[in-house]
Amino acid sequence: MRLLIATSNPGKLRDFAGAATGPCVEVLALPGFAALPGIIEDAPAFEGNARKKAEHYSRFAPGEIVVADDSGLEADPLGGKPGVHSARYADYAAGVVDLSSAGNTHDADNNARLLRDLDDVADERRTARFVCVLAAARDGRTLATFRGEAAGVILRAPRGSGGFGYDPLFFLPAIGKTFAELSAEEKARYSHRGAAFRKLLEWCRTALPQH
Repeated sequence: MRLLIATSNPGKLRDFAGAATGPCVEVLALPGFAALPGIIEDAPAFEGNARKKAEHYSRFAPGEIVVADDSGLEADPLGGKPGVHSARYADYAAGVVDLSSAGNTHDADNNARLLRDLDDVADERRTARFVCVLAAARDGRTLATFRGEAAGVILRAPRGSGGFGYDPLFFLPAIGKTFAELSAEEKARYSHRGAAFRKLLEWCRTALPQH
């Protein structure tokens, strides 16, 4: 089975490829994604943005299953922020974001803003979770959605050189590593995106006709 991923983010593509174990699923970037017209991600929750993206981009690949995700970090001491604004957190916090503009805030700026907002929070209270919602669509219609979460804590300084986004700050006490210290296969095992993708793969095996 072939799944087309509606993203140009190389980190997300690595995450999906790491989670797509076995010979029965082929994960590919949606052809020509960067040249396709974009959409404004203005839904108040992850699922709304994921559905909106999947339905939009699936219209450019007739008959194919197109998968889109919306994901982000929810820090408990910040009341769940940055949440759906994770990719542009520094800009949102500064009040300068323009939803109609292309591109996200630089990872380093977002991480710096997160650390600044959590500076006075005690280590034991710096709990957070990564959330990912995947939407699978065909010909402009959502077929199913899948949610995955990963719980951890926010460090006071980054660790690791892999991953992207908030990965260097997101620490998993159970294994003693940040997301940025994991291989693609390890990250697929522990991450929010891996959890959601495993649910999607199970749906593919049980709910879709096999050819």
